[in-house]
Amino acid sequence: MVFPHIGGWELILILVVILIVFGVGKLPQAGEALGKGLRAFRKGQSGEAEAEEEEAPAKPKRKTAKKKAKKTKTEAS
Repeated sequence: MVFPHIGGWELILILVVILIVFGVGKLPQAGEALGKGLRAFRKGQSGEAEAEEEEAPAKPKRKTAKKKAKKTKTEAS
């Protein structure tokens, strides 16, 4: 089965329907969820395992000198 050609008016109609269904406020969240889903799908297709990401040691977060100085000033007060 061959898909029909989608023209400009059809594309605009589809976008308007999506805006009506999701609303302007939910549209960024829907796009983010779609992007995460596509990334997970691509990782699954390429054979990358989630365990490989977990094996890499996480870098500990370091406090900057400004934050340490600010804490010492507030503690001294």
